[in-house]
Amino acid sequence: MRPRPVLVYDGDCGFCTTSAEFAERRVRPRCDIVPWQFTDLDALGVTRERAEYEVLWVTPAGAVDGGARAVAKALLSAGGVWAPLGATLLLPGVRWAARYAYRLVAVHRHRLPGGTPACAAPRRP
Repeated sequence: MRPRPVLVYDGDCGFCTTSAEFAERRVRPRCDIVPWQFTDLDALGVTRERAEYEVLWVTPAGAVDGGARAVAKALLSAGGVWAPLGATLLLPGVRWAARYAYRLVAVHRHRLPGGTPACAAPRRP
């Protein structure tokens, strides 16, 4: 069992990398933040297809959350002013909107600041 959760992102995507660096510097979630390209995905219990599709939050026990839910879990783990935002993203009335907003950003991440053609998100696995 790992001692800390892991936040897995797409290291080939400039937008994702910039977001992960922001999280490390400003949000400071209590987890390891790693690009899937340099991670033993089998040890985490996730597939490459899923890691390419969405950001992942993997608990020490091996539970996996993806997309907006992974972002919410990272925010919750950071505590402070970030935790209420994370909790809000998990509320039933907000959860569907957060999921939709996450997919919208993910699908268009190659068009966002820092994005490149390598950032184009693959279809759902």
